[in-house]
Amino acid sequence: MERRHNKIQKLKIRKGDMVKVIAGDSKGTQGKVLEVIVKERRAIVEGVNIVSKHTKPNAENTQGGIVKKEAPVAISNLMLIDPKSGKPSRVGRRAGDDGKLVRYAKKSGEVIKNG
Repeated sequence: MERRHNKIQKLKIRKGDMVKVIAGDSKGTQGKVLEVIVKERRAIVEGVNIVSKHTKPNAENTQGGIVKKEAPVAISNLMLIDPKSGKPSRVGRRAGDDGKLVRYAKKSGEVIKNG
């Protein structure tokens, strides 16, 4: 599939999905997608890729210091969890009962609910 520079390709992972990390330092960990950064093709996953960030004191955090937070992970390093079996699965898209496109797990054929 040819990637065009002016068109952003559709991602198969959305906010609220349960995913498993298949590559990198956090390999094997599962978590919920908190945010998807479409332009960078990255996602922030709960409890995955934790980094220590040094922060100055501010109104929100009067103490300052070192804060641990999730850093974005490349979408290519994530795999969606099959809702039926609980194992990682590839994602497909097909027309649902109402004619709209729905995502489904290729392993079991189960439709993936949003959020």
